[in-house]
Order: sequence, then C-alpha cells, then structure tokens
Amino acid sequence: MSSKIVQNFKGFGVLVLGVIFLASCATSEKVKSSSKSNGKNGPKSKNGLKPYSEVITDKAKTDKGLFDVHKIESDYFYEIPDSLLSREMLLVSRIAETQNEIGYGGEKLNTQVVRWQKKDDKILLRHVTYENVASDSLPVYEAVQNSNFEPIIASFDVRSLGEDSTGVVIDVTDLYAKDVPSLGLQSSRREQYRVRRLDTDRSFIEHIHSYPQNIEARNWMTYEASEPPSSASTGTISLEINHSMVLLPKEKMDARSYDNRVGYFSVQQTDYGTNAHKAKKKQFVTRYKLVPKDKEAYLNGELVEPVEPIVYYIDPATPKKWRSHLKEGVEMWQEAFEAAGFKNAIIAKDPPSEEENPEWSPEDVRYSVIRYFASDIRNAYGPHVHDPRTGQILESDIGWYHNVMSLLRNWYFVQTAAANPDARSVHFKDEVMGDLIRFVSAHEVGHTLGLPHNWGSSYAFAVDSLRSPSFTSTHGTAPSIMDYARFNYIAQPGDGVESFGPDIGAYDKWSVKWGYSWFPEDMSKEEKEAKLNEWTRKRADDPVYFYGRQSGSKIDPRSQNEDLGNDAMKASELGIANLKRITANLVEWTKQDGEDFAELDELYGSVFNQWGRYMGHVTKNIGGVYENHKTYNQDGPVYEFVSEEKQQRAMDFLIDYGFHTPEWALNSDVLDRINQSTVVDNMRDAQVDVLNEVTDPQRIARLIEFDARSSEDTYDAFEMMDDLRHGIWSELDDNDAIDVYRRNLQRAYIERMEYLMTEELPSIPDAFKEFIGWTDVDVSQSDIRPIVRNQLDLLLADIQNTKRRVRDRATRVHLNDVEVRIENILNPND
Repeated sequence: MSSKIVQNFKGFGVLVLGVIFLASCATSEKVKSSSKSNGKNGPKSKNGLKPYSEVITDKAKTDKGLFDVHKIESDYFYEIPDSLLSREMLLVSRIAETQNEIGYGGEKLNTQVVRWQKKDDKILLRHVTYENVASDSLPVYEAVQNSNFEPIIASFDVRSLGEDSTGVVIDVTDLYAKDVPSLGLQSSRREQYRVRRLDTDRSFIEHIHSYPQNIEARNWMTYEASEPPSSASTGTISLEINHSMVLLPKEKMDARSYDNRVGYFSVQQTDYGTNAHKAKKKQFVTRYKLVPKDKEAYLNGELVEPVEPIVYYIDPATPKKWRSHLKEGVEMWQEAFEAAGFKNAIIAKDPPSEEENPEWSPEDVRYSVIRYFASDIRNAYGPHVHDPRTGQILESDIGWYHNVMSLLRNWYFVQTAAANPDARSVHFKDEVMGDLIRFVSAHEVGHTLGLPHNWGSSYAFAVDSLRSPSFTSTHGTAPSIMDYARFNYIAQPGDGVESFGPDIGAYDKWSVKWGYSWFPEDMSKEEKEAKLNEWTRKRADDPVYFYGRQSGSKIDPRSQNEDLGNDAMKASELGIANLKRITANLVEWTKQDGEDFAELDELYGSVFNQWGRYMGHVTKNIGGVYENHKTYNQDGPVYEFVSEEKQQRAMDFLIDYGFHTPEWALNSDVLDRINQSTVVDNMRDAQVDVLNEVTDPQRIARLIEFDARSSEDTYDAFEMMDDLRHGIWSELDDNDAIDVYRRNLQRAYIERMEYLMTEELPSIPDAFKEFIGWTDVDVSQSDIRPIVRNQLDLLLADIQNTKRRVRDRATRVHLNDVEVRIENILNPND
C-alpha cells in the first residue's frame, strides 16, 4: 500500500512484487531409476550426447511441472520439452529477503520476457522485447525484427536428450549460482555500493521448484562491496532473490487500449505497422481475462458468472482472526464487477487442506494468494504478473506484512481520534482493526485488478459533506477506495459522524465497468474503442469520475495523496483543529499501566507528520494547474490555472498555520515525557520543508508563465514572494522580539534565497517530465533571480530600519547576522 507506490511489483510501473515464503513443491519428489554407469565416462549416444540415464542418475530428485527440474547433490538440471523451446516466458526477479537498507522484501529487481532457443548443440536463454512491434503480415515486420535482435542472457550445453527424446537436458546451476546481471542486483545499486564482484563461495541455490505453468528458483547472492549500506565492517551485501519464470499464454487476450482519463496500469509498445506517418505509441491496460459463461444472457443485460472467476486464497500463515476480514476485502469488489455485467467474478477462499489438495502451493502461478509475512515492515502491496504483449493479468500474490496494523493504528488515531472514541487508544478492539484490515485488503486487491491509485478522487466531495453522518455512511471518504483518502480527519467532535473510512465507490464501479466489460468477438476494435470513449465522455464533467494519475501530478492540486475534500485550505484548517484536540489529550489516550512512553513518542511524531501533510496539500494550490485530459470531441481547455483567489488563500493559510510557529505542537505535557531534546531543530526542519516547497523554482516559473499568458489578473511571482517575505518577517513591522523558532525559519529563508540566486536546477530527464508535470527551468535566464534580488533588497532595507529600535539581545544579534548574510549574497565579491 505504500504510495511508494508503490507499481512495483509483479507487473507495475509503481509498484513492487511479493515476498514468497519457502514452500513445499507442487509435486512430491521422486527418485529416478538407477543407472549402471557412474555418469562420468560412459559411452556417448549416436548423436554425441550422453544417454539420459548417465546425466539424470539415480541420485536425482525430480520435481515435475512446466519443466522437469532435477537436483543432483548441489546441481540443478532443466529437462525442457521441445514444445516449450521458443515459447515466450515472463521472468520476474525480486528480493525475497535482504539485509538492512537494501530495498525490502518483495521489491522487484527486473521483469523480462525470455525464451529458450536451441542452436546447434546449445540452448540459449534470450531476452525478448515488445517495445517495438508490427504485424507479422506486413513487410515492415522484417525490419522491426532486424532492429530487435534478442540479446543472449546465457548459453548452456545440451547434456542429453530428454527421457523420451522429445526434449533436452541442460545444467542450469550457473544461471543462479554465478553473476548473471539481469538476474541479480541492479547496476544502479552496484554503483552506489561500489560492488566489486559476486562471491560464488558465499552464493547458493536455495531451491528450484516446478509447477504446471511456472518455475520458481530462489538463491542467496553475496557481493563484495566497498560501501555496503549496512554492516559496513563486513564489506558484504547479501540478499535472497526469487525468480519466477511463467509461461505466457499461447492464445493472446484481446488487448484494451489505455485511456488516460481512466486509471489503469498499462504496457507500452511502439507500432511500426500503422497507417500513421510515424511510429505510433500503443498502450494497453492490464486486466484479468473475464468471459461470461452465457454470452447471450450477458448481452441481454443479465448478470452472468465468468468462465474463470478471479480467486484469491488466504495464506495458511495468516492469523485466523484476521482471515475473514481479508476475504471481505476481496469480495467487496463483487459489486464493482456487477457494474461490468458479472456476478461472482471475484472470490476469496481459505487455502485447501493437505487432504483436499496435497499439491497446492502459494508459489504455484495458478493460485493468487494474500501472503502473510511475520515482519516488522509496515506495509502491504498489491502486485500482479501480466503478459507484456497484451496486458493480461496472469496471477497475483498480495504481500501483507504483520506490522501494517501498526501503520493503520497510527493513521486512524491521528486522523480520527478527535471525533472518534474507537480510535482513542494504542490498542484497538479486534472489530475496529478488522475493519481497517478489510479496507487495506480491498485497496491492495484493486491494484492486483490493474487499478493504480486515483489521487484525484477525493476532490469530488465537498468538505462540508464529510462532516455529514448520512453522507459519510453511504459514500465513505472518496468515490474511490484506490485514492489515498485514508480516514476522515475533517469530521469534528459533535458532527455525529460514525463512518470514518473509505469504501468501494462510484469511481471504482465505473473503472471496472470500463476495463472489464466483455464485448462480443465479432465486434471490431474500432467499435469497441468508440463504445468505451462514449462511456468516458458521458462522465467527463462529473468530478466523481475524475482520475488523478497514480504518481500524483506536481501541478494539479486535486491529484494528491492523503488529502480529503475539494478545498485544501478549509479541510486542513479543520484537520489542524483536530490535531490540537488530539495533542491536548495525547498523554491520556496513550496511557498504559506499567509501560513506558514509546507509544506516546511514536504517535506524537505521527501528529506532526500529519501537520506536514496539510501544509503540502495547501502548497500545491500555489502555481497550480488543473489537468483535465480530453480528446478532440470534448470542449474546453485541458490545462487551467488555479484561480488568483484560491492561490492567495493558500499563501495566507501557510503563513498562519505553517510559518507562524504551531505552538499547540509544543505541548510540554508530551515533550517532558518523550525526551524531545531536539524539538527546536525538529520544528525548524518541518517549517523549512514547507518553505522550500513554496519556493520551488518550477512553482515560481509557473507563476511567471501564468502572468505572461493570462489576460486576467493572476497571482504572480512578485505577489507570492512579497507575501512570503512579509509572512516570515512580520516581526519587523511591529518591532517585536523574534523567538528561536522564527529566527531559525528566517535564517532558512535567507539560505533559500541564496540558493535561488546561485544554483541552477539539474536537467530533468525526459522520462520524468510528464511524471512531474513540468519541464526544465533555466533559473539564471528567467525572472526568478531578479525577483529574489528584489526581495533581498527590500528585506535588507527593512532590517536596517528596524534593528536600531530592537531591545531584545537575541533578536538584535540575529538581525545583525542576517544583514551580513544578505550583503554577502548581493555583493559576493566585496
């Protein structure tokens, strides 16, 4: 669930992949028949290869599946049928376990399509790319193939023909025991940690298991490194990596084209076979393949069960008291699939017993599983494995860490405790925690269905509506459970609100309808896309169906995580009112007889972090641009500037609640119990974060852009910088003493102005420009530096005019220091 989010994962752009516990093979091991030869110097067969019985000896332990996997002592052999040579497979490598500060369990290292190919007496493992494509019926297909020669990852000698002579046997030990770059630590981390080499004496194959549609290999990799991120004295990086090799479907699913007005994870290709005058970018959404059992009834508008429903199993390691809540989270999506015309399309099941299915394993790609990890990581994530050719989701293993409950506790406490008695404790009742688990389960399942975060969804609801008991009981906190609209921090004591969390909403039902509705086979691609476009246009002007892209947009204030309501200033003001109430009661609500104050310390930190979130929500409105993706048959602009009035309100809010010291947070009752010896520095750091975000050069550049392009009054860069200066240096107007918190903030202001005067922004890689919603800013050639110089000149004059009248010693010394600093910035060579 991490926004970090996120992608990766089996199939994301992101999001992350599942940590998999060691599990028994899908089939029991069996011993091969004995060979009379010692397997070393026996006679060659007629084709020059050793007989099968001399390679796969009586010492072999065999696991049957996609390939037969044979283990002889510490060596592993694949017996690859001829029918699977040249078949495309998805190879996903991810961290299973790692030492401290090297990623986290479940993090994807690499995803690639591979094929096993025979060439003479060798078997090649080749990397297949689908970045550039063309129909194989077109002349240009050959040119595309010639430009996409498949790199060879590894080469293996054929040791023998298969047992029935219809396949080949190869020794794959070195593939997992030696350093194969695309199966190990990424090059970026190798450079970061100054990795010298893989130490093969400290690297091992843990196991290789075979299932009907996938091979699961797990190995321990130990690298020699000059600068490991932890345990530096060892000069070592060790991690356990899991490699999933999944057979891709022979029959490709009908791909559904991506639409940036509806949120889906996607795969991209460049198609050279279209009639366009240039290669065309193609993008397909990721989704499961759902086909109605009764197609005629489906087309008549009846709810119909799919031929193959989506099934999620609960990990046997899951504590029993939480299993029902995890399953409820899965099946909450049934109502969304009903919008797409399916009933019982998604089902949750307990794992089968040994008697019911002795071959069942969570590592088998045929089974999607909510994996439960006894880990102190505070996270959950919902990846999926998909076919990169079409976007078809093949399976998913949701990762659920035990300590996600601690994260949920903190969120629910700091966001709702002021108005919610159920949250006023460090230990929630099981039914309360169960509801929170159900919410997170549903959210992560949404990711596995192909749905990214919709960070713009919560903007659809008016702030006042979230204070209404009737509204919140039927609508939750946002139209989409895929938003990061956690819990209702807007509701105030006395409002009577009892429902504080999100639910499957109108947007979720719409997005599943758009992605999963089935169309008949004889319907053309153009007809399908026209129908989907018609559905989207009908909803285009309704904020309930707005999609705010998963990454968030740096320029659109609607598209943010952790926010609620359509007015960030009003919502955040109410949120801060609740934080004040919580802080005042924090000691009482965290009280535990016989315990120390660790929980108090943690929750105080969460309160302060929540204050920081409110500052971020408001800041996005300054220099903000509304981004409404449209097609040519939709009226109106795609990009609109945030109004002058709203931007001014945002700056006023930041001055009042961000730059004026939040005295309520400096609660001595709390601080005296948690050894907050660095509270002055912590306050400075928090306020400096706000200051730096407000004065982001790209934000200032957008204000300059707005002023140049708009025919109406705008909140321009001069006004914003004037307001900022007056807000941070307001004591100069009143000849007031400046306290230590404000002195720190003011010095940070001077340093920020110096940064803007002297530093150039690094160039933004093209791949990230769309992600952040803006492009490069040339600070030295823009109006930014003249504006900053003007601010420093004005401030210097104010300080010189004021300091003579100041009696407070600390203030006078501070202003003298600031004066020197400003003069050094303005005249560095004097």
